[in-house]
Amino acid sequence: MTQVSEMVSTLQFYLSYPFVRYALIVGTLSALCASLLGVTLVLKRFSYIGDGLSHVAFGALAIATIFDLTNTSVIVMPVTIAAAVLILRTGQNPKINGDAAIEMLSVGSLAIGYLVMHLFSTSANISGDVCSTLFGSTSILTLTRAQVWVFAIMSVAVVLLFELLYNRIFAVTFDESFAKAAGIRTNVYNLLIAVITAVIIVLSMNLVGSLMTSALLVFPALSAMRVMETFKGVVIFSAVIAVLCAFFGIILSILFSTPVGSTIVAMNIAAFCINYVIGKLRRG
Repeated sequence: MTQVSEMVSTLQFYLSYPFVRYALIVGTLSALCASLLGVTLVLKRFSYIGDGLSHVAFGALAIATIFDLTNTSVIVMPVTIAAAVLILRTGQNPKINGDAAIEMLSVGSLAIGYLVMHLFSTSANISGDVCSTLFGSTSILTLTRAQVWVFAIMSVAVVLLFELLYNRIFAVTFDESFAKAAGIRTNVYNLLIAVITAVIIVLSMNLVGSLMTSALLVFPALSAMRVMETFKGVVIFSAVIAVLCAFFGIILSILFSTPVGSTIVAMNIAAFCINYVIGKLRRG
């Protein structure tokens, strides 16, 4: 009992600092946005785009760091969106497989990013900077009020866009041929999904780092699919899982001094295992 009270006191102490509250706000919003698009990406078998774009974002972030930009999103966001469009277009080329296109951009961007940070480093601790960028160990704890507002506005825009285009996204996700025959411009909506995914990747980098952002897209969706049977049910339950895992992952990382990104991903793994067992029992 004494240990529990000490943990509560420690948590109250940390929550008195604005940067901890900012981390909780940004963390839950990033996880929410990622979970919405994650369901569509998993069902379209295009979930690996998250991993590819996160590596592209790392390369862009390395370049932005060299120029010592106060707002790195000025470079990272446009480059990641351009990469999403390029991946989508290249994947439609019969001569180049979609997975191969993602792999080329992914590995190439990661290698160039690390090379650039090594050659033009402005810090004595290159390994520490790279580790923080890849795994998000400290970046979410350095957010400013202005950055939180940017995250909040962009998150609201993503949620509203998903809500407004829900029916069309549903059609494109499950039967693209039928949607095209029904007059829906599937290429436009596929492009929109890719662009929104790129935005979410950039938002999520501060939360779990560039290497693990795809976990926010994939794990909540897969967890929800174990127990839910409708698209709407999967989307809603995926959002709930993502938000809870992000919130409690950040809380646990504060209490036990563990890396934020890794703790959140571990929570998502635990949620998947629980829902997998529940799904088996329900069908069994």
